[in-house]
Amino acid sequence: MQAADDTEALAKAAQNPVADMISLPFQFNTNFGTGPYDGTQEILNVQPVIPFNLSPDWNLITRIIAPLVEQPKLYPGDNVTYGLGDITPTLFLSPATSGKFIWGAGPVFMLPTATSPELGSGKWGIGPSAVGLVMDGHWVYGALVNNIWSFAGDSSRENVNQMTLQPFVNYNFSEGWYLTSSPLVTANWEADNDNRWTLPIGGGFGRVFQIGKQPINAQLSAYYNAIAPDSFGSEWQLRFNVQFLFPDKK
Repeated sequence: MQAADDTEALAKAAQNPVADMISLPFQFNTNFGTGPYDGTQEILNVQPVIPFNLSPDWNLITRIIAPLVEQPKLYPGDNVTYGLGDITPTLFLSPATSGKFIWGAGPVFMLPTATSPELGSGKWGIGPSAVGLVMDGHWVYGALVNNIWSFAGDSSRENVNQMTLQPFVNYNFSEGWYLTSSPLVTANWEADNDNRWTLPIGGGFGRVFQIGKQPINAQLSAYYNAIAPDSFGSEWQLRFNVQFLFPDKK
């Protein structure tokens, strides 16, 4: 029973965005029916998470998302584009000890690191980010939200004012298995109503296991976009996560 309890505890920690644990997630996203030519967009998000103990009472959780993108053609004469997108680091200040409710808050940044104009905004951006979650028995549920505004960059590019909301709910079984739903809802406040919202619906399953002494969290899920931008949105997404966990390295 002790090994099963330890595995479930590690699965819950992997589902906590502000856990006091180093991890290295690789998130593979395949977006089908993207753009006016119904192309397929591939995105690999490399998302290292590194916590720092600021004091006995507070942790600083650093999270970086670096997207590697294969973009299908979006207009006549366009070609498939490959490269790095805009990197978004987030800093969460979070209590070192929490009860059932766990939270974190801090700034999120957008860096104009895209290797092609099609893959990024060309802007520097900043905004607030917050996460709140509850661990209740086998359940882990909560939400992460941020909003980024551009403040500098290429003056010929459109300004950025975008919200990202990621509600999540997980139910954990024995031996590291769990069910999950974690749709990525976005709102582009600069766009008109027909191109503003992306609202996915779906879910999947995952498991925490070990290869040798290395704990790994693997997850497979699918989401249908009930609402998507008319001009460049996707119809549905297949998401595969592989997260390397380092609970003993601090």
